[in-house]
Amino acid sequence: MQGIHRFPEMDRVVYGEAFDTACARETERLGARAAFALVSATIARETDLLERLRAGLGNRLAGVWTRMGAHTPRPDVVDCANAARAAGADLLVTLGGGSQTDAAKMVGLCLGNGVTTPAGLEAFAARIEADGRTVRPPTAPAGLRAIAIPTTLSAGEYTSFAGCTDPERGVKQSFGQSLMMPRVVILDPAITVHTPEWLFLSTGIRAVDHAVEDLCAVNAAPFSDGTSLHALRLLTRGLRAVKGDPGDIVARLDCQLGAWMSVVGSQNGVAKGASHGIGHVLGGTAGVAHGYTSCIMLPHVLRYNHALTAERQAWAAEAMGRPGEAAADVVAALVAELGLPGRLSAVGVPRDLLDRIAALSMHDRWVHTNPRPIDGPAAVRALLDAAW
Repeated sequence: MQGIHRFPEMDRVVYGEAFDTACARETERLGARAAFALVSATIARETDLLERLRAGLGNRLAGVWTRMGAHTPRPDVVDCANAARAAGADLLVTLGGGSQTDAAKMVGLCLGNGVTTPAGLEAFAARIEADGRTVRPPTAPAGLRAIAIPTTLSAGEYTSFAGCTDPERGVKQSFGQSLMMPRVVILDPAITVHTPEWLFLSTGIRAVDHAVEDLCAVNAAPFSDGTSLHALRLLTRGLRAVKGDPGDIVARLDCQLGAWMSVVGSQNGVAKGASHGIGHVLGGTAGVAHGYTSCIMLPHVLRYNHALTAERQAWAAEAMGRPGEAAADVVAALVAELGLPGRLSAVGVPRDLLDRIAALSMHDRWVHTNPRPIDGPAAVRALLDAAW
């Protein structure tokens, strides 16, 4: 066995501490004088978390943006970047879920590459060639780095990639540059009680998807094998405990730590599979929430891949507390136990959109790195039909 383990472009992860205290300290440590905050509109409207952030940062807070749409639309990203530029920001802070996290990465890209209009982002989007190769255009380092304070479990805050949607075409594209990764992540389990149950639990299944597809990857790595297995232990017990008692802060921290460990492979170039690839298109084209895409697609992709990944799927089932059972059935049972949807029809995806989703999925890099080859839209359509 040969390989290289790379550590991410991140200073630190702070866990179990009050977010406002930690953010104020980290902002001071980084020497920032004008932090620009991207905050979920729901958090800003329905909780006191934004006021706590304001109080913690004081005169170091240069502005707040609360108008970022789901799946990080291009127009919202560029408007936010222009506002951060006008505010003289020297640091970004995110408080919310994956759309806020990806938005900060994209704002950093805009500021570092002179992007001032939505169309200007096209030059930096990844392209998937016919042979499955991902081509990423040259991209200058992010103009601003971020402190990320996540309220969901999708774990995008630990990677240097972002998804951004072009609403005119209904297409979600991938962008990446190593310094798009936040410098600091702050995990405060207490603030996740404000996250809607369906969102917290479903993004937890998204983290399960990260861990399982890393374990079964065509280029799986020993370090992330270990973190993925422990992620599955933490997430399985943590998600069940939160479902049983939403006020269980210890279980919520288990979930946050599990989500962190689920993406160590992503930090090191371990490829994902078709659950992630198809999920990106279901999000950008059909508007399905990220967590739901994993709830629905992962069991079907595991069944499709079983012949080539049986041993590693067995590892996953054991880590999830069900040794000897099929991993696909274990995941599907957990989804059902958490009260989450398991069918595309249950989340409003019309059957007449499946051919478009199948065709667009062939332009996602993770479909081309699925352990069992997917040779065209017909194979994706068969998975979608099974999931519908």
